[in-house]
Amino acid sequence: MYGMLYESVQHYIQEEYGMETWAKICQIVDCKHTSFKTHQIYPDKLMPDIAAALSACTGESFDFCMNFFGKCFVRFFSNFGYDKMIRSTGRYFCDFLQSIDNIHLQMRFTYPKMKSPSMQLTNMDDDGAVILYRSGRTGMSKYLIGQMTEVAREFYGLEVSAYVIESQNDICGGTAGPIKLTEGPLTVIVKYRLDFDNRDYMAKRVNIVAHPSQLKMPSVDLNVFLELFPFTIVLNHDMKITLAGEKIIETWILHNPGVNPKAFIGTHVMDAFKCRRPKDTKIEWETILQMRTVLFEFELIRTGHNRAAYDAALNIDYENFDGESLNEAQTMAVEKAHELEKKQEHDGEAGAAASKEEIDPAKGQRRPSVGLRSILLKGQMFYIKDVDSLIFLCSPLIENLDELHGIGLYLNDLNPHGLSRELVMAGWQHCSKLEMMFEKEEQRSDELEKSLELADSWKRQGDELLYSMIPRPIAERMRMSQEHVCQSFEEVSVIFIEVMNIYDSGSNNIQEAMQAVNTLNKVFSALDEEIISPFVYKVETVGMVYMAVSGAPDINPLHAEHACDLALRVTKKVKAHNLPDVAIRVGINSGPVVAGVVGLKVPRYCLFGDTVNTASRMESSCDPWKIQLSNYTAMKVREVGYKVEPRGFVKVKGKGDMETYWLLEGPE
Repeated sequence: MYGMLYESVQHYIQEEYGMETWAKICQIVDCKHTSFKTHQIYPDKLMPDIAAALSACTGESFDFCMNFFGKCFVRFFSNFGYDKMIRSTGRYFCDFLQSIDNIHLQMRFTYPKMKSPSMQLTNMDDDGAVILYRSGRTGMSKYLIGQMTEVAREFYGLEVSAYVIESQNDICGGTAGPIKLTEGPLTVIVKYRLDFDNRDYMAKRVNIVAHPSQLKMPSVDLNVFLELFPFTIVLNHDMKITLAGEKIIETWILHNPGVNPKAFIGTHVMDAFKCRRPKDTKIEWETILQMRTVLFEFELIRTGHNRAAYDAALNIDYENFDGESLNEAQTMAVEKAHELEKKQEHDGEAGAAASKEEIDPAKGQRRPSVGLRSILLKGQMFYIKDVDSLIFLCSPLIENLDELHGIGLYLNDLNPHGLSRELVMAGWQHCSKLEMMFEKEEQRSDELEKSLELADSWKRQGDELLYSMIPRPIAERMRMSQEHVCQSFEEVSVIFIEVMNIYDSGSNNIQEAMQAVNTLNKVFSALDEEIISPFVYKVETVGMVYMAVSGAPDINPLHAEHACDLALRVTKKVKAHNLPDVAIRVGINSGPVVAGVVGLKVPRYCLFGDTVNTASRMESSCDPWKIQLSNYTAMKVREVGYKVEPRGFVKVKGKGDMETYWLLEGPE
């Protein structure tokens, strides 16, 4: 069995019963696989063994566990998109039951070693249906019941009760199963009765009763029918060929040189063909009538181009047909046989020996030559009431032009209607596996694109967070593994902004503290909105103080003007918030500084120098809702039109008396 079946079992046992139960089951059955690969083959006996172990661990019956595994598989295969295939089979549950074999037929291109069972819908009524199950595996009949009931419930909204009517060789299987006393593989045959509400399907079936207009239509001449469908076989009740399409007969003759061409008509179908699909099916009239929705695959039985065929060609009874009836293969066989005889007569015994060495005994030809390949016919069986016969309406399975020539056919031999010729030309006949691979690759490509988009989004978020801590130019240099040494700036403007009346440090009220944090967040968020990079860079916040700089890390000759503009904007903006009792004061100073990144954990971009200390003193000695400038900064901005007002001399800690100015407004 393929690993996908065991994947479903492992997943749902772990989900329903826990990881410990699965580990115990693996120990009981001596399973060495910690996980299963979807397309890998595993022993068939492992499934009933796991069911027996689960039964021992949980106390449930073996049949219950197998039924549970079948339901698990239906739930699991939706992850692979196979639920779409099930939904597409038809509107009703009976449509699905009729299509099970066809689904398995298509799936073999994806799972080429799949040993799928054969299932036929044999009877239908308003209360349910009867299906016939054939398989080479033992112990899986209850597994199938779980699959069918879950498909009915999940995809068709039906509650189905399933039970076995008749069974043959239906044993539990597994390592503890009974010993086989017969040689050869056992064929399990089980007939199920499925009880469900089938009235809608039975009421809406078409062509149950012939319309009056159909009764007036004349019967179709089979000769016309065979002209329209040259790959067609007509079978009577004894399953003997009564009529066949022109291309079927020509192909049979071509692959059977030395056989009377007239022997094809009247031959039992199993004497001319081997049934490849469905497997282990008796080709009988009553059986085939119940399998009209099943796709059949017949392989043409051929004698091939061997020495026996040439001898048979030489001994043809020409009295039964005239010389014109010789087909291409027989003519070729006769000519080559005569050539061999003439060569043997001419060369004598030595020549005959050499000739025998050159002839491949398996083919009867010279070793380099290659014989015709076997031909596969795929189609459907229809019952035609007018002639009381079964018609096998089929077409050859051909993958490409090489295979077409290999079986002795030409494009002109294929049906003119349909897409047979186009499929052969394009080589699309058996590309289901390739198409599924392409679909999976497209899906993986889409997932990869989404992952890359998500990674880009995370990278952008990370960059934004990094650039909020460290200036972008500094961060880029650090990414390139360059030394993040200190950098000196000849002149910058440092801004300090303090939020006042936020919190009483002597209060122990938690609610007041939380309110203070929310208010401070509103003010700082308003200040952040006014930071315009690269003209002004936010350095840090410490307690109630907000620090920014203009002129670093990006050199800016208009640093004083941009610092004053920021101060005027934030003062106006915070006032507009109308926060009760809240005020801000701003201090600005200009001068040289040294800057660099400090620390490894939560690194920060810091400024050092007397300019920073003076700017901090300008803020701490300022009045609420005022902007205090140092003398040097005031002179710089007054020259370009900023309105400043002398405050006088202020005693500054560590500096003594300093002349300062109030900033009133920007230039007109």
